[in-house]
Amino acid sequence: MDYLLQVKIGALMGLLLLTLFFGFIPARMKWFRETSGTETHRVVLSFISCFAGGVFLAACLLDIIPDYLSDINAELAERRVDTSFPLPEFIIAAGFFTVLIVERIVLNCRQDAMQVSDQERAPLMQANGHSHGQGKAASSDLQGSAHHVHMDLQAHSSFRSFMLFFSLSLHSVFEGLAIGLQTTDSKVLEICIAIVVHKSIIVFSLSVKLVQSAVPPMWVAAYVGVFAMMSPLGIAVGIGVIEAQLAAGVLIQAILEGLAAGTFIYITFMEILPHELNSPENQLLKVFFILLGFSVMAVLTFLG
Repeated sequence: MDYLLQVKIGALMGLLLLTLFFGFIPARMKWFRETSGTETHRVVLSFISCFAGGVFLAACLLDIIPDYLSDINAELAERRVDTSFPLPEFIIAAGFFTVLIVERIVLNCRQDAMQVSDQERAPLMQANGHSHGQGKAASSDLQGSAHHVHMDLQAHSSFRSFMLFFSLSLHSVFEGLAIGLQTTDSKVLEICIAIVVHKSIIVFSLSVKLVQSAVPPMWVAAYVGVFAMMSPLGIAVGIGVIEAQLAAGVLIQAILEGLAAGTFIYITFMEILPHELNSPENQLLKVFFILLGFSVMAVLTFLG
């Protein structure tokens, strides 16, 4: 086994272990799972969520989209595809609308199921007189409660958390692929260090969002475990391509990156940021923590 292959395998194991470590911090600590804590606890958790929102915003605008545009434009130029139609941006929009359509279908089916369940539980006959009025009030309260639950489902749903996990995982595969395809050990170490720092913050933020979305602990562990394996999987694929001397399907990779970018735009601007900014409390501090998360990722991107 040559030295370059040993370095790549070491990078694979290091990425796997460090991602698992940082991902399980929010998942295993009771403090992050607490939903009925003190006001201070809720405020601090909200600020952590805002920091994570800034991290995801930076990952979207400074990492995922630039990488995708660079790859797709290079591939189109190599294949001599010359068109005035903004094809790279259209692919991003396709990813955005795919998530939008699927989510609306899921929420619509869930809402219909809730309505059917309410109808099945409703009494066959309403009481008369004063109690009838109380029934109306109770019905109105129930409708208001159902509306509140529906809004919560839309604001922070498990489906959106899954799509966030999916888009980040797909991007992690491409990051690992970049390591696996390198031909010098110094470049492997350089990219690996940048990805380790970047991914540690990403997986911590992802785990926080999964916990806050009331995803069961076993599923959070599964999400973090699968996400931790994505970059090593990409490294393994890259090693296989190099060892077998095969031409990589760069165009397919670029298209998948574009769809993932569109997914990430949707999750960032329709779920992560609105969930915190729609609440009127501590608006300026929330903006500060969003900017802090964005700035940390921006500095890492600049240094990387």
